[in-house]
Amino acid sequence: MNQKFHQLSIEKKERIINASLEVFSNNEYKKASTDTIAYKAGISKGLLFYYFNNKKELYLFLFDYALNLMKKELYWNEKDKINSSDFFEYIEEIGTKKMTFLNNYPYIVDFCARAYYSQNEVISQDMQMKLKKETLSLYGAFDNINYDKFKNGANPQKIIRMLTWLTDGYISEKKRFEGKINLNEIMSEYKQWLDLFKNNFYKEEYLNGYNKDK
Repeated sequence: MNQKFHQLSIEKKERIINASLEVFSNNEYKKASTDTIAYKAGISKGLLFYYFNNKKELYLFLFDYALNLMKKELYWNEKDKINSSDFFEYIEEIGTKKMTFLNNYPYIVDFCARAYYSQNEVISQDMQMKLKKETLSLYGAFDNINYDKFKNGANPQKIIRMLTWLTDGYISEKKRFEGKINLNEIMSEYKQWLDLFKNNFYKEEYLNGYNKDK
């Protein structure tokens, strides 16, 4: 990428980034038009390729931009760390935080989802690995969780993986058959799954509000 791009005003950089995210999020990589990106950004196609040598370089830049923004917005700060020692309350707060981010940055959501779930994008495998790594980092430390609430033999890490698979499968199905994602529907389903797992893996005395500690 040409360093001249970083020297642009914030407003112009955001126009190029947002136009690129919009076009890539609405189209497969091969069908995403750089002419359309340039038009929406209010620049010439020649200038777009002056800043980025080619289409793939622009795409990879957007991936790094999206990943860095996710890190900035999703990682816990001291002021907003969760104080609950309940495993499922902790997981629900993480899910809510992620959904708030996705709602605030819809083009990033669709861009990442298209690259993540499609096997035809130029960096699908790389993005899958990196996003999985970042998702695991987001869950943070579970040092304060009260694991005594679980039935003998329950494995919290496997529960997290199962929830991830359920969410991935749900989103993939929605993208494949409906072409879009309804974040409210996802969160509603997610909470139902949490209740299902809680009822199956928690000891009876910790259900229905009994002995619920923070």
